[in-house]
Amino acid sequence: MKIYVGSQNPTKIESVKSVFPEMEVIGMEVESKVAAQPFSDEETLEGAINRARECASQNKAHIGIGLEGGVMEIEDDLYLCNWGALVDGKENVYTASGARILLPDEIKAGLEKGKELGEVMDEFTDKHDVRKNEGAIGIFTNGVIHREEMFTHVVKLLKGQWSYDQ
Repeated sequence: MKIYVGSQNPTKIESVKSVFPEMEVIGMEVESKVAAQPFSDEETLEGAINRARECASQNKAHIGIGLEGGVMEIEDDLYLCNWGALVDGKENVYTASGARILLPDEIKAGLEKGKELGEVMDEFTDKHDVRKNEGAIGIFTNGVIHREEMFTHVVKLLKGQWSYDQ
């Protein structure tokens, strides 16, 4: 059995490889079918499910995993959020979410102008491809948690639910 991850982003692929070392893990570019910058838990979850379903539908009898990062509001505050979905060969869908941290007002302002978090983070940090490295979580936790580690936690939750049902 193989696992297809709905992304070519190395942090997402490596998070799946670390949780499923016994399986071949393959990244593939699929559409999330949500906004480039999801702005709610619901939209971020929908993107993860869509990615996982697309991977699974193109590769029957294998597992599809979708991992989606987004932001969500509580009152006037904007939080980083992330969701994952696993779709197995029987079309069962498992979902999980992970860490949330408050984003600074400067980041919120950039997102409200229609930019994606990755672009805002690159400008904010004067770095390139923060989303493929430490991520916003890595920047705003001073390197204590990196994006791959954040997604690894979500993938562990997915694997645990899926293995429980086997």
